[in-house]
Amino acid sequence: MRTTTILVFAAALPALAETKVKMADLPAVVQKSVQAELKTATLVGLSKETEKGKTYYEAETKLNGKSRDMLFDSAGNVVEIEDEVDMAALPAAARDAIQKKAGSGKVTRVEALSKGGKLVAYEAAVLKGTKTSEIAVTPEGAPFRD
Repeated sequence: MRTTTILVFAAALPALAETKVKMADLPAVVQKSVQAELKTATLVGLSKETEKGKTYYEAETKLNGKSRDMLFDSAGNVVEIEDEVDMAALPAAARDAIQKKAGSGKVTRVEALSKGGKLVAYEAAVLKGTKTSEIAVTPEGAPFRD
């Protein structure tokens, strides 16, 4: 019983590391970066998260009905961007790899993941029955591990 309790608690830790925040809660340099990146997008939400001892701030936005999430470090630098994209817009190799891995599941959402200003992967949410999973592949269709 003790082992199960510890495992359940450990699995819940990542969820505890993210908290919703307001613009005023962000460091001034991060506020400035978020405002600069917003352009004509609508701000949907902000959160603060800790990963491997480092603090990051995520800005969730919408533009033309599609989501765009940006992750900033505490110095205000953009660390990663996730842009919602249409499956048809993916390179054939990435699209084929996602469809093959999804099998009979339904691809419900695809995001282009950029780090350091470079596209590194496509992440697809796949619904199979009542379970959702994620598939990540490089633009060339190879499995992507972050």
